[in-house]
Amino acid sequence: MLELTIQVKAKVGLHARPAAQFVQTASKFASKITVQNLSTQGDPVDAKSILMVLTLGVLQNHMILIRVDGADEQQAAQSLGDLVRGNFGEAVD
Repeated sequence: MLELTIQVKAKVGLHARPAAQFVQTASKFASKITVQNLSTQGDPVDAKSILMVLTLGVLQNHMILIRVDGADEQQAAQSLGDLVRGNFGEAVD
């Protein structure tokens, strides 16, 4: 199992388009992937479910914990980490 703790810099947090990108990326992998909003101390949710990811209420500068467990966990963790660190392809003000 791999764990990543990352700060979300996107202005809208993990909502709408960034959430959709996150779920699409997570869904490409066979591994079990969960995401948790550490800033609100919420429960971990399935990273492959758009509805569950949206319920996290991740805002700009919130810290999230991504847990990946499975055969392709290295690639999944790398891809999701790069996506969040790369601000979902958007500029950060």
